Formats: sequence, structure tokens, C-alpha cells
Amino acid sequence: MIAFLSQFFLSLALMLCLMGSGLGFYKIRGVFSHGPAVPLLKAMERNAVLIFALVLLAFAGLAYSFAISDFSIRNVAENSNSILPLPFKIAATWGSHEGSFLLWILMFSGWMMALALSRFEVTACFKVRVLATLQLVMIGFLLYLLIASNPFEYLNPAPVEGRDLNPLLQDIVMIIHPPMLYMGYVGFGVSFAFAIAGLLEGRFDMTWARWSRPWANTAWGFLTLGIMLGSWWAYRELGWGGWWFWDPVENASLMPWLAGTALIHSLAVSEKRGALRSWTLLLALTAFALSLLGTFLVRSGVLTSVHAFATDPRRGVFILALLFAVVGGSYVLYALRTREVGSGGEFTATSREALLLSNNVMMSAALVTVMLGTLYPLAVEVLSQRKMSVGQPYFELLFVPILLPALILMAFGPESRWKDTRLAKYAKPGVWALGFAGLALLGSVVLYSHFSWVWAFGLVAAAFLAGGTVHHAVQSIRKIGESQPNSGLWFRINRLSLSYWGMIIAHLGVAVFVIGVGWTKTFEVETDAVLKPGETSQVGPWRVTFLGVDNITGSNYRADAGVFELTKGVGNVIYLLEPEKRQYASSAQAMTESAIHTDWFSDVYVSLGESVQSDKAGQQASAWGVRLYYKPLVNLIWIGCIIMALGGFLTVFDKRYQSRKKSGATVTGEVNA
Repeated sequence: MIAFLSQFFLSLALMLCLMGSGLGFYKIRGVFSHGPAVPLLKAMERNAVLIFALVLLAFAGLAYSFAISDFSIRNVAENSNSILPLPFKIAATWGSHEGSFLLWILMFSGWMMALALSRFEVTACFKVRVLATLQLVMIGFLLYLLIASNPFEYLNPAPVEGRDLNPLLQDIVMIIHPPMLYMGYVGFGVSFAFAIAGLLEGRFDMTWARWSRPWANTAWGFLTLGIMLGSWWAYRELGWGGWWFWDPVENASLMPWLAGTALIHSLAVSEKRGALRSWTLLLALTAFALSLLGTFLVRSGVLTSVHAFATDPRRGVFILALLFAVVGGSYVLYALRTREVGSGGEFTATSREALLLSNNVMMSAALVTVMLGTLYPLAVEVLSQRKMSVGQPYFELLFVPILLPALILMAFGPESRWKDTRLAKYAKPGVWALGFAGLALLGSVVLYSHFSWVWAFGLVAAAFLAGGTVHHAVQSIRKIGESQPNSGLWFRINRLSLSYWGMIIAHLGVAVFVIGVGWTKTFEVETDAVLKPGETSQVGPWRVTFLGVDNITGSNYRADAGVFELTKGVGNVIYLLEPEKRQYASSAQAMTESAIHTDWFSDVYVSLGESVQSDKAGQQASAWGVRLYYKPLVNLIWIGCIIMALGGFLTVFDKRYQSRKKSGATVTGEVNA
């Protein structure tokens, strides 16, 4: 009954989307009487709320089916088990292809409802077009779910027991990683809908950019956190000690992030100066298009990855058709109407607009680099039936040199002025930032007695960015103090807008991230050893002593847990680590659970391998293969991403994004506008 009702709710949501998008586009063109657009807007807003409620009920039905282990539903039987812990049963709701796509639709409808309930100063006609666009896109999602990927398909007879959730997904991070990632993916759909509405109206002004910007920043912040959590999960769970492998599915999330980064910078220019209009529209379309492309790559069966969903490639045809319809139609509209939009105001080569445009060009170049490395092997396989791969050396050789100059430009961004900036304006912060970067590099070389050009360039660029950013923040606070001498520090900080502080914090997050990446890749140590109980191996400054193996039993697995003692320095600091080799009862799959000791400056990472037998003095002694890693400053990677996301979220609360009207959108539009 629950499965039947859930499918019924999804079907009702589809009918409401058909009605809402059809009525919105049909009536707004003036086919009906030329009355005010506000009643139509109210109807569209109520429709969006009802759609979200119906999808939420359907999702709750699937989650409940997993919680009670209803194996009469194929999706539950194939991705859960009665002895699976309850938190992982809930995570299994989106651990399959079908469930994850239902989560995608839930997130999309949630963004649509939030937009419907928000009050911002655009015409009623414009907001109707935005909501109608979102509901039109959702029609394709719901049709795909109901026709080609039904999460409520019955099994008759129902099995007594389920197969179990993939052990790789039985991790606490996987409970929050997919929702965060999807919030970012589908969030760019709002910017996409704003762009389509602007193109349909044939105009693009600063009001459009102003009210689109907080939605784009929020989506970018969620996507940043989602990618960070996925990277952290891979680092902790896969046992190879790395945080990014340039896996095609990882790249599928990186591409919309790069486009989104360019978009939020371009929106800042369009909001303040009305410039880069065509750029902004194109990036809004592209960010969402790449989110759909990532959906195709992960769910079509064309990729083999631990991140991908193993699924029937025929489903990919449906997603590909949806991709071509949404992306192709939007780009055709852009080509037809972009001349009416125009490019915006003029500016000099040294202005803030020019710096942000340069940032967009570099982000776009990095995006093309990642896209070629990801899609070219797929094209070769389709055309020649020959498998090939593009590995880490390609991406690092091309991607890193493109983005390092962008860090330098980011340092000068806050110092620049709109329309025109004298070159002398950049001299003082440039010298200040160079000094900061030089001290950081010199101190690091002295401390580690090591030099690498890649590390040096990354450290200098990151330190330059941090120095320039901090310098501008200090100068801004000082200027307010000069104009109001008796004001306190908190008053001066509060006088600067949240958008400004969001920019400062996000830029500092980038600097922290780059330092973490450069330091980890340059100074990490990897050691493979075969140890018997009582034997010791060295990794970085740590001594690792193998004490033995215990047998433990978990809720749905049995494991061999190695016990390792970490000692460091004269003080003989001792920590215990217990990596595991797990055997899951239901699926009989073996998994490695690494153990990680984290302090402020480094990680010690221990992964337990296979047991071996060694003959010594005529006796059989058990030994174990062990992989050890020393990862200095690796935590700065995660901390930097969190700081970046915080900067993105902070801009949303800027006062200028709070509507001055108490109710409703601006009601200047008519039905035939």
C-alpha cells in the first residue's frame, strides 16, 4: 500500500508540473484575458508547494519501506538487509540508482518551493516564468523516474532477506554527502530558470543579477561541501590514502563547481555594473547543464567507478534525451536572444570587471581541460571500441598551471575598483603580499630542507592570495576607523557588508585549501611493510608498532582488527590505532577500514592488508601486510573547503538581498508582458 501511494503521489506531482508549466507559459503570453499577473503567480506558488509536499510523501514512503525492510519492493531487496543498522537503512534510500534520483527530485522540488515562498523584487511575470521553467524541467525528471527508473517496483514473490547495502556506502559520511551534493547540483537549476526567464523577456538587468546571486551562492556553497565530503569519504574509506583521484565521477561534480565559481563572480559584475550580461547568462545555463551531464555520466552505465551506479545503459538513453532537450533548447534560446540582452557597460583592462572576466576565462579553460580528460576516453571507446584512460598526470600538467595565476588575480580583486583602476593602486598590496609569500616559502624550506617548484609556486600563490586578502580587510576596517574615530572594532567590522566578508572568507578558504594540497603532495610519506606482532616501522616522524590482531563482531560483519601503537619524539607520546579487515555477513564482501590519527598538523594513516605466513627458525609466525601514510597538513584541504562554503553562505544574508517589500513580488507585470 505504501509503495502504491508513493507512486500515486509522484504521478500527482507530474500532473501538477504539467498543469503549472503549461498554464504558466500559456497564460503569460496573453492568450487569456489581459488581467494582472499576480493571481497567476499566487497559483504557481501554491502549485510549487503542493509538488514538494507530494514528492516528500513519496520519498518518506520509500524511506519507511527501507526502515521496516519491506523486501516486496525490489529497490529495498537489492540494497538493504534486515540486520543493516537503521542509519544505514535510511542512507540506503538514496544508495541505489532509483533512490538517489528520487532524492534528486526531492531536492529540486525543495528549491522550487523555497523560490516560490521567497519574496524578492522582480515582476510577477518574471517570477511566473521562473517557476514555469522549473516545473517544465521537473516533468522530464518525473517521467524518467516513473517510466525508466521506478523505485517502487514490486517483487513477487518477495524474498525472505535482502542483498545488503554496498559496504562502501556503509559509512556515516554517506548519510550526508549525497544530500549536500544534490543540493548544489539542483540549486543551479534556479539560476538556470532565472536565465531562461530573462531570455524569454529579452532583457537582463541588474535586478535580475541581484536576486539570482544569493541562489547561486547557496548552491555553490552546498556543492563545495558535497565535493569535500565525497573526497573525505574516499580518503577514509577506500584505503589508498588519497583525497582526489581525478576519477570521471569526481570530475562530474568538479565541472559544475568550476562553472558555478565563474557564475558567482560574473553575477557580481552584472549586479554592480550591469556588465558581462552574456557571460552571466551562458554560465547560468552551463552550470546546470553540467549538473545534468554529471547525472548522465553517473547513471548511464558508461562509467566504471566506485562512485557510479551500476545500472542498465539503456536508461542512459532517456537521460541523454533529457539532457539534449533541456541543454539544447536553452542554448538555442540563448543564441536567438543574446543580442537583445547585450554585453553591458564598458571597462578598462585594469578594472575589477577585467579581473573578474579574467577569472571567468581561467575557470572556463580549467573546465574545458577537465571535460576533455573526462569525455575523450568515452568518445574513443564509442568510436573505436578501444578502452583508454586519461590519468592524473594529464590533469595536473594542464589544470594546475591554469588555476595558479587565478590565485594571483584573486589577491588583487578586493583592491580593484569598478570601471577603472590605476595600476599604482596594486603596488602596495602587491608588495605586502609578496613579502608574506616570501616569508612563508623561506620558512618552509628551512623547516623541511626541501624544495619543489610545484610546491613553491602553489605556496607562493596561496600566501600571496592570503596576504593580499588580509591586507585589504585590515585597510577597510582602518578606513572606517578614520571616518569614525571613536568606533569599536566590532562596529567597524559590522559596517562592512556580509557580501564583502563572504568574499574575504571564501578567498582565504581557497588559500588554505591550496596550502593543504601543496604541502600534502610534497611532504607525504608512504610505507609498505610486513609486520609481525612486536615489530616496528617508521613513517615520517612516527614509529608504528604492530601489537597484534583482535577478532571483533559488529552489527552485520565480523572483522580482524589490527592494533598499532604510535610513538613520537623523546616524550614517547602513545596513541592506539585499530584498522580493520571486515567480512560482511549478507554479501560476503571483504572491506578494509583504515584507521587515522589526526592532530593539528598531520594525519597518520594505517591500512591493514592481508595476513601472510613466514617461516623463521622452523616456526610458523603470523605476519600482516600494512600500508602506512604520513600526511602533513592534509586537514587544511577539508578546512579550506569548509571556509570556502561558509563564505558562499554568508553572502546570502547580506541586507541588500532582503526584499524591502513586506509581501509578494513586485507586481508591475501584466499577463501579456
